[in-house]
Amino acid sequence: MSVSKRYEEFAYVLDYLPRGKSGVGRLRYRTEPVVQLLGEKYFTLLEATTEREASLEPYERVYVGKDRRNKITHIAGRITYNDLTTSARRDIVDLLEKIIQIQEGRFIRFFNEAPALTPRMHTLELVPGIGKHYLRIILSEREKHLFEDLEDLRRRTGLPDPIKLITKRIIEELSTEQKYYIFSRVR
Repeated sequence: MSVSKRYEEFAYVLDYLPRGKSGVGRLRYRTEPVVQLLGEKYFTLLEATTEREASLEPYERVYVGKDRRNKITHIAGRITYNDLTTSARRDIVDLLEKIIQIQEGRFIRFFNEAPALTPRMHTLELVPGIGKHYLRIILSEREKHLFEDLEDLRRRTGLPDPIKLITKRIIEELSTEQKYYIFSRVR
């Protein structure tokens, strides 16, 4: 069975270093402009070079796909959470929350369709803050009627801020080795 490679088409700017960088990451000691990106679909962390004249803003959505790119010249490759600049680590939470709001349908589908992993563990329990108590409530409520949006989920289950809980899970997947990856691309 072959596994097809999954690539990001779009990514968001986490940090832009117009004078290049030194130190860690895929692009050590580079003098050309460097950008650290967060993929839109698989939350892949990427490092790339840009056109010298390019102007990139924090959280800007840029094309990183295989076709002709307009601001990104070369994708150096995937990086780890530890390779992120201090600024990128500081901003990643806010950016993830913004992406989750934009892609709300994707995340509400997760809550409406997530299956059991084993007879003793459910996929929903991988989200921080969801233990057996909230799991029972979520499963009971979604049997009655699927959740319409994240606010409906919060209101009907009493679950504290689902956006923050999803964000926390994505950060865990990006920053530490996991047995299960539910939102991000497997390393």
